[in-house]
Amino acid sequence: MATLDQIDLNSLTIFAAVVEAGSFTAAADRLDVAKAKISVQINRLEHQLGLSLFTRTTRQMALTDAGRHLHEQCQPLLSGLRDALTQVGSQQDELTGLLRISASVSHASLAIAPAVAEFSRLHPQLSMDLRTGDRISDLVADGIDLSFRMGWLRDSSQRAIKLGEFQQYIVAAPSYLKKHGTPKLPEDLRAHQWIALSLLPTPLTWKISDANGNVHSLHMKSRMQVDSPTALLTLLQHGAGISAMEEMSSAAAIKAGKLQRLLPDYELPRGGVYAVLPPGRHIPVKVRAFIDFYKSFIKTD
Repeated sequence: MATLDQIDLNSLTIFAAVVEAGSFTAAADRLDVAKAKISVQINRLEHQLGLSLFTRTTRQMALTDAGRHLHEQCQPLLSGLRDALTQVGSQQDELTGLLRISASVSHASLAIAPAVAEFSRLHPQLSMDLRTGDRISDLVADGIDLSFRMGWLRDSSQRAIKLGEFQQYIVAAPSYLKKHGTPKLPEDLRAHQWIALSLLPTPLTWKISDANGNVHSLHMKSRMQVDSPTALLTLLQHGAGISAMEEMSSAAAIKAGKLQRLLPDYELPRGGVYAVLPPGRHIPVKVRAFIDFYKSFIKTD
């Protein structure tokens, strides 16, 4: 087995890229090098270590136990080394490199994009890549440094930092209420056309609390569902039914009179705003800097 001074650090960097990208081809695209170079470096590293790091078939590639252990130990160290190198010779507050951020379409439009614009002005040497989508992305496979999610995290093993909470409102368009009537009690919602947001863990089951803390458990009936909060907002504004929306996305429509908040004396469960990080012990400097900036940004916005 090779000693530490015989191991090419570049081989470890390429190894980490293959693991994170999921294949030699994807790693080559990410690093902008030939696939053949990736294969040569991995073969050389395996020869130096005297270990197989991947099992390869014609259809897929997977880490061996040795490969998995090596990645778990090396990835945080490589991230720390990259951060240290990018900061050498730079001003104390200067950030460089590329920061990839993901968020839902509505959250990105309303809050993340303005923050990215301001953060980019403060750090002109840093490149920003904002990716939007209402489906939860695979942070490692997609090369995402930081993801913002709203609601409830289904996977308790995720590394997440809670940034705040948001309220949910029950809303409908005035045109819908004029035709179908306005619910006065939580139980009245069962008789209305509920639009289900399929991204939620339980889109048809809701718990609504009154001012005394009493909880009303309701199971809605729905013949319409949608997988996007942005599309849900449009359906509601066109009088398609009643649903629950988080306050940030519905505030402008309520203020403009396009939607009306219902049952204001009752409260739905509050959701969380989270910064979700890829696996690993180390948080890169650029990621920590944006999280800290965004905390201040949403407080002063």
